[in-house]
Amino acid sequence: MRTIGLIGGMSWESTAIYYRLINEGVRERLGGLHSAKLLMYSFDFDEIAALQTAGDWAGAGVLLAEAGRRLEGAGAEALVLCTNTMHKLAAEIEGTVSVPLIHIADATAEAMTGRGVTHPILLATRFTMEQEFYTGRLRDRHGITAAVPDSAGRDVVHRIIYEELVRGIVTVPSKQAYLAEVARLRQAGYADGLIMGCTEITMLIGQDDFDIPVFDTTALHAQAAVDFMLG
Repeated sequence: MRTIGLIGGMSWESTAIYYRLINEGVRERLGGLHSAKLLMYSFDFDEIAALQTAGDWAGAGVLLAEAGRRLEGAGAEALVLCTNTMHKLAAEIEGTVSVPLIHIADATAEAMTGRGVTHPILLATRFTMEQEFYTGRLRDRHGITAAVPDSAGRDVVHRIIYEELVRGIVTVPSKQAYLAEVARLRQAGYADGLIMGCTEITMLIGQDDFDIPVFDTTALHAQAAVDFMLG
């Protein structure tokens, strides 16, 4: 079994889900008392969120790259960045380590391609919905064109993530707000799938809420990690 290094804490709520899913995946495949060989560097998310808000992505990149170096130095044979948004800085991490970074967008795209999904809805942080590092990678590398809510809708989705989900708060009104955003986009002619493009969104909605394929980036990324670990 290979050892994976997790860069987490963004937020710890979803990092805890990663830890559980990866260990469950290893146990399911190997049986018995097997569990995952994991190393973790967990950030204080308040520091990262402040850099995001300030637009100091360079500063955040320095911190994430250092976390990657520490994990590699401790024996990690691949890295998993436990967040969608901070994959904006994937290149900064990859440029400072010699082990692979398992990219969350690629893991998600592989699952969508397998289901024939090419025009999904993307719900995520405002950074992920509006910037090219994620939607551009889906489009240019995988031929997948994602639709996102309008500006008001993006505000709602982003606010619920930062004011509620990363704090472990899950409410029925917020779930209804997410369902409404998906319904609006579908009425406008989109889409053939839904990407839960923030690792905390799995706390709020899931496949049972929709009649189109739902792609849980947290679960798919964790599955990709298990695939790498077990070769």
